[in-house]
Amino acid sequence: MFLSDYEYYLPEKLIAQSPIEPRDHSRLMVLEAETGVLTHKTFYNLPEYLQPGDTLVFNDTKVIPARLIGSKARTGAKIEVFLLNRNSGNEWEALVKPGKKARPGTVVEFGEELSCEILDTTDFGGRVVKFKYTGIFEEILDKLGETPLPPYIKEQLLDKERYQTVYARERGSAAAPTAGLHFTTHLMNLLKAKGVNLAFVTLHVGLGTFRPVTVEDVTQHVMHREYYSISQETADIINATKAKGNKVIAVGTTSIRTLESSNRNGLVEPKSGWTEIFIYPGYQFEIIDAIVTNFHLPKSTLLMLISAFAGRHHVLNAYKEAVEQQYRFFSFGDAMFIY
Repeated sequence: MFLSDYEYYLPEKLIAQSPIEPRDHSRLMVLEAETGVLTHKTFYNLPEYLQPGDTLVFNDTKVIPARLIGSKARTGAKIEVFLLNRNSGNEWEALVKPGKKARPGTVVEFGEELSCEILDTTDFGGRVVKFKYTGIFEEILDKLGETPLPPYIKEQLLDKERYQTVYARERGSAAAPTAGLHFTTHLMNLLKAKGVNLAFVTLHVGLGTFRPVTVEDVTQHVMHREYYSISQETADIINATKAKGNKVIAVGTTSIRTLESSNRNGLVEPKSGWTEIFIYPGYQFEIIDAIVTNFHLPKSTLLMLISAFAGRHHVLNAYKEAVEQQYRFFSFGDAMFIY
């Protein structure tokens, strides 16, 4: 299984630079996984494909202002600290640039209220940092930090809430679970009125989700760990759905990875912890029956994941059709429903 198998042609003009308004007016490509048949819809048509008793599973993580720009104590050299995972207390895993100026023992200052010390290096080229601050850390971060947007988005985002889902509530992500950006409160209420269950899990999006694959043999790629949590209530809803023969639909690849990480003999186990699950073709899904997702970067683990569900040939054919039909790609782009 080669990395080059997951390449596809994408004109740069199709990379969405700003979100559609309203959220649920983005386009929706519907892919039947078994046959490869494609249908073109609008996202607000999604309820047509769901039945009473089905369950949609959302990732309720909330993006934090994870990018901090500071200066090295004594020399004043500019250093960027990009927060990934909170280990415990005031210690975080982070990406630090430039790395040559961020050896263990280095102190980075972000103002009078906040500083951090580089404690150690990590196996993925990052750093472990420990913060010192005066006041409440979250409030200081909101004031000094920047909301990180993917590097392929060049335009300034005027409304930062458009890079949050309407149901975001658990702070901790370095990037948004973008499949959920298409949902409005109105659409979610329509789904509930139809009898569709709405359940929530948490996976804090970090390096595991957006780290590029650099090895040609895909099976040798190592995912970086990400924190996830599933409540007893959510586990009960999903397990009851499966027992009744209804479908479990994951909203986004992070929800898929959370649910499959919690699989125990075909049922969801309520738990919290770290997942490094890497899903690529050959994987046997135990929990999910359908997917709501965006269009993903070439050669990415996310493209491999949906190829595991629908087949690489069907997925790449769908992407070819999406390019021909001028769909919008990536974080602020259009969506797919795969069943």
